Amino acid sequence: MKLKKRCATTFVALLMLSFGLSVANAALSDGGLERPNWFTAPRHSAGIAPDPAKLADVAIVQVYAAPTYGWRGLLAVHPWIIFKRSGETAFTRYDVIGWRGEDVVQRNYALPDGLWYGAQPKLLVDHRGNGAEEMIAQIEEAIASYPYANSYKAYPGPNSNTFLAHIGREVSALGLDLPANAIGKDYRTIDRPLGLSSTGRGLQANLFGLLGVSIGLDEGIEFNVLGVNFGLDLNSPGLRLPFIGRIGMDDTTRNSSD
Repeated sequence: MKLKKRCATTFVALLMLSFGLSVANAALSDGGLERPNWFTAPRHSAGIAPDPAKLADVAIVQVYAAPTYGWRGLLAVHPWIIFKRSGETAFTRYDVIGWRGEDVVQRNYALPDGLWYGAQPKLLVDHRGNGAEEMIAQIEEAIASYPYANSYKAYPGPNSNTFLAHIGREVSALGLDLPANAIGKDYRTIDRPLGLSSTGRGLQANLFGLLGVSIGLDEGIEFNVLGVNFGLDLNSPGLRLPFIGRIGMDDTTRNSSD
């Protein structure tokens, strides 16, 4: 009984700490806690993505994530993927948008590295060169095979994080390690509770993104309880925490085969 009480107390304390850190992080951001109106929120380039015209001869694959709009940005992120082949002078962007009708997978919905309704995106993955070129066909196949292309639920999924997690599983070379506050990345239906984690290189057991565990060299060990994730990252040492994502060393995946 005492053990259960201690576990419950620790879990609540962890949630409170993580939420407090998320609020503090939002308050220190450029826009603070006040978000602009949905229609007037800035969506200009964050200046993170490389100039595709200047790097026309280089294949590039990148993944971004930004806090979701409004108060939900204190809890979760919205991710997307961009890519271009060698010889192309513009990026193609894909993400899942829940308010765009039945076809939730959207192509070029926004700028490649645009602010997500006022929220600054963070670079999660950056591949350039021959390795990136080889990935792009696999990424397009993964996008085409996404099983929830006509379904969307913000919680617990399937949602935009479920979409990127699907790509990560199908293209393990991407090395996509979604943060702990990517709610929906662990979504699995009851007929497929076991499989690869979102990195494509770890193992996962989960039910509907509400209860489970993931373990692997990239993500360390991460527990999921009612969609709230927490764990320990050993590859790039850090804590995987709900609401804030992670605290520790930079975990951005970068690679160039040129």
